[in-house]
Amino acid sequence: MAAGLMRQLARGRVDVFSGGSEPTDEVNPLAVAVMAERGIDVGAERPRPWTIETLAAADVIVTMGCGDACPVLPGKRYIDWEIDDPAGQPIEKVRAIRDEIERRVTALLADLLRNEVS
Repeated sequence: MAAGLMRQLARGRVDVFSGGSEPTDEVNPLAVAVMAERGIDVGAERPRPWTIETLAAADVIVTMGCGDACPVLPGKRYIDWEIDDPAGQPIEKVRAIRDEIERRVTALLADLLRNEVS
């Protein structure tokens, strides 16, 4: 959800990569549904693991509670968002998770763009 929101809000101003420490086989269908409510199609996305190459190319790495399972590269800016996992949650809870992610993505994008100009 975070990658889909960032892509939409950034409109090409930042590159977005998505991955996970223990990705599932498919995107959560309720996450796809609540993102579609915002006009964002994440249904074609496929969960994939982080790679060292992807992490090395990133300026900012946002993690969501992966703890010790997250690879750490020296010199990278890490942000950990403690957000509930939408897996197994009712749609109302998944909407609330999406809305919290959207607030955080909006703030991060503003920070990234502000730092780009300075």
